[in-house]
Amino acid sequence: MSLDHVRTVVFDLDGTLADPGDGITRSLAHALTEHGRQPPSSEELATWIGHPLVDVFRACGAGDDELDAHVASYRERYGSTGLYESRAFDGIPELLDRLRQEGRRLLVASAKPRVYVLQILELLELAAPFSVVHGSELDGRRADKRELLAHVAAVESVDAATTAMVGDRDLDLLGARHVGWAGVGVLWGHGTREELEAGDPDLLVTTPAALGRALLDETD
Repeated sequence: MSLDHVRTVVFDLDGTLADPGDGITRSLAHALTEHGRQPPSSEELATWIGHPLVDVFRACGAGDDELDAHVASYRERYGSTGLYESRAFDGIPELLDRLRQEGRRLLVASAKPRVYVLQILELLELAAPFSVVHGSELDGRRADKRELLAHVAAVESVDAATTAMVGDRDLDLLGARHVGWAGVGVLWGHGTREELEAGDPDLLVTTPAALGRALLDETD
């Protein structure tokens, strides 16, 4: 399927532009251990990447009155160590440069707090292609992807008919549907094919190069 009508491309961060590596799972395990909980395996924790932190900690047994303390412990490690454990996926820098050269407007919309998103993009040398970077707030506002994308749609005045959201979780695709954008699921991140198909994507892609071909209407 060609998406060459798309002029604005909105990217998720973790699992789409960058592999958060062990940074997120180790920070989650740190927070759970700090508060007397036995953390699940790193593989199980990885399935939660892309979800709001409060949902993760609830699933691990934290009560509502404990969530703030768990989040604070997570951020203590993540802000000092975890965010430096990310790396750009192979092919992403080249994809972003090509899309920008071809006149596409590129944005980031991540459920991660914006302060961390900006740091990671700079650290991985991915900041330059993006005209705007959006994320959640440290107080939890806009951690829900639908709320975040509705905010982006409103403040950036994007044309829904020519905008696509690119992400690795069903939350990205459901958020795109919520605001009337095309949704593209990427299979190199943390979401499974089954999860992404349940999000009713307009397209699933297996590599950054395949995403570029779809957006620029190029044949193999």
